[in-house]
Amino acid sequence: MTSCTHAGCAGRLMVTGFCDTCGRRPGLIGELPPQPVPSDAGEPGQAGPEPPGHAPVHAVAGVGDLDQHGLVVLPDVPVPAHPVVEEPRPPTGGRRCGADGCTMMIGVGYGGQPARSSGRCPRCGTPYSFLPQLHPGQIVAGHYRILGCLARGGLGWIYLAEDTRAEGHRVVLKGLINVHDALARRNAVEERRSLTALHHPDIVRIITYAEHEVPGQSPTGYLVMDYIGGRSLQHLFDDEDAERLFKGRPRLDHVLTYGCKILGALQYMHERGLLYCDMKPANVIHFGRGIKVIDLGAVRAIGDRTSAYVYTSTFAPPQQEIEKRGWHVDSDLYTVGMTLQALARSAEPARGLAPDSFRRLIDRATHAEPRARFRSAAEMSRQLWEVLREFRSLRFGEQLPESSTRFRPTDASLDAGLGAIPSLAHWTARPEARPGELDISPPPAHEVAAALPQPVPDPADGAALLLDTFPPDAPDRVAEQWRRESRLGTPETALWLCRAYLRSGSQSDAESWLHEAEAQLGAQDAKYDWRIAWHRGVLHLSKDEVSHAGSCFEAVYRALPGEYVPKLALGYCAERLRESQAQGGTQAQRDTQGQRDPRTARAMKFHEAVWQRDSAHAAAAFGLARGHLASGRRDEAVRVLDHVPSTSRHHDAARIAAVRIRTGTLDGRAPSVADLRDAVRRLPELRLDGGAADGESRARLVAEVRDNALGRRPPQGWGPDFPTGAVLGSGDEDTLRALLEQSFRHLAGQARTADEHGRLLDLANAVRPMTTF
Repeated sequence: MTSCTHAGCAGRLMVTGFCDTCGRRPGLIGELPPQPVPSDAGEPGQAGPEPPGHAPVHAVAGVGDLDQHGLVVLPDVPVPAHPVVEEPRPPTGGRRCGADGCTMMIGVGYGGQPARSSGRCPRCGTPYSFLPQLHPGQIVAGHYRILGCLARGGLGWIYLAEDTRAEGHRVVLKGLINVHDALARRNAVEERRSLTALHHPDIVRIITYAEHEVPGQSPTGYLVMDYIGGRSLQHLFDDEDAERLFKGRPRLDHVLTYGCKILGALQYMHERGLLYCDMKPANVIHFGRGIKVIDLGAVRAIGDRTSAYVYTSTFAPPQQEIEKRGWHVDSDLYTVGMTLQALARSAEPARGLAPDSFRRLIDRATHAEPRARFRSAAEMSRQLWEVLREFRSLRFGEQLPESSTRFRPTDASLDAGLGAIPSLAHWTARPEARPGELDISPPPAHEVAAALPQPVPDPADGAALLLDTFPPDAPDRVAEQWRRESRLGTPETALWLCRAYLRSGSQSDAESWLHEAEAQLGAQDAKYDWRIAWHRGVLHLSKDEVSHAGSCFEAVYRALPGEYVPKLALGYCAERLRESQAQGGTQAQRDTQGQRDPRTARAMKFHEAVWQRDSAHAAAAFGLARGHLASGRRDEAVRVLDHVPSTSRHHDAARIAAVRIRTGTLDGRAPSVADLRDAVRRLPELRLDGGAADGESRARLVAEVRDNALGRRPPQGWGPDFPTGAVLGSGDEDTLRALLEQSFRHLAGQARTADEHGRLLDLANAVRPMTTF
């Protein structure tokens, strides 16, 4: 994806051509981005689901290729061989008369009599007919030969015709079901005006407007449009043939791809001051490998409160809302959410966190409070695109790294010391001579609060660029300028000060500035602003109020269901809550409880969603590894850490952690011979002390390996498969004791105090082999 070119904006251009952050298009208003080039590759069979935390693999070519914009290449839907309806039937349920404003229902049965498809209005006497006005063979405007009826639209019959002036070229003519309906005629005029002004690859194109002369009647007008020889999404997803086209049931990434394309078309319309109003699966045609949004009869200008609304109630916001506030951009997005929800019912079940993220996306788009919905099609499209990538990574093991547009990156690993070389206190501070359990606890809350990524400032905020010039460790100076510099009196400045005071440890000042940010936004807007929820969550975390922090981060997840950062925070909160619940029990009780505790599964679900998309996210890798270790899955934990790439700054920490996990004690279970062999194999590969064989770091890690090998040695010995060599000797007790004594004496040389030196020598003497004279 290309970066946004607008000053101060860190966003990226989406498939729509609009920025996912500021919602603007670069360059000229009329420019469109390059359109996706459909692949000729088909859709082969689908891979089976992997267990949580399974190592990511490169996607197998053809499991649903992605185009240049990161969307799924849709299956090729052929043109129907016989698209016309053999026996077109009039609509059922009746319609409003509409003649000179008449509101009488026509086309309904009375007194037990069946409804009539033609007749006169019982109230005003105006004739009506719901039957097709054109028949096969008729010529319209001198050169459009009618082939038959394609379908019945919301306001008119849709006919398939052949242009006799261009051999083999087919077009669509759209007329009115009831030509005497004045409102329908006005809507047709609006549709004509709207269509002629729109030129977008995913919106049906109007060719011209034609009139058909009928003797003794006024001319009837028809819109002439491109023939889209595909199938509506409603028919496609309801038809059993969909499984053949999709090589199985449609997947969630197909649904999300449709959504991104639909939103691209709507963003184009919204930029031109138009609202679509009637989005539903029946109004989107899948043809070839693309889509077309059709039936623009409900289009209206943004701000129009006078003309009648045309929408489908099952996909639209509540009628009371429409009557009270009219139709807005978020109303259009509501219909998109309902459309995607309808399509998803026919999709195969997704695994991992992706279904939850999708549900939150739909919940936001269709929220009862309009202020809680997405603000633009571009904003919603970005979140769809992110959830699509989450689904792909969890479904196919694809690595799909992408920088967040809402948060700045962080370098923290949040490994809680698991990936660090043990300090001397690891031995000098322990109460027993024998090594204890491997510490797999998550890091403390205040440490996580300081390490979580910070939100990217809103580029529309006047102080956003200015704030980047201030040193982050001088909040008092910025707070002083707040009253003197008018440009600083914005919500972003207040949030910047909140973060700065949190870093300095002043929680009360941080909370005061968070209240100031809420006041700047206004109480109602602040209630639905994810930035407020995020800062409040971090503030709670700094106070070790993990449950309250989790509630705040959940609100951020609901607002930004595709972003990885809230999931990282929620994964940590679930870990800590599990840990708090398990406190007081034995390690065995904690692990048994953790294995069935839903908080463990919840934590791993969040960490997996982040890590599978990008294994360079070491914080997610360590969180996922801790989840495996809490359930006694040592191999799975190591496998996760092995996939932290060499390009990550935490690659070495992950390799160190793998050695410590292999040799540590978990739930009272000693490492196996295979674990020790793997740890010894890994030691020479570690880049420690600049490669020095006797460096401090390597000596400490070797000491830990020897300490565990001796301390957890079975009474009968390690057996014939023990990894003999320089690190662990032959494996017999005396050899291990001699090697560990050597290590402790070496560590004593690293001591910084007399107490440390003495304690390490005591440990050396305690493990020295017994000798007789």
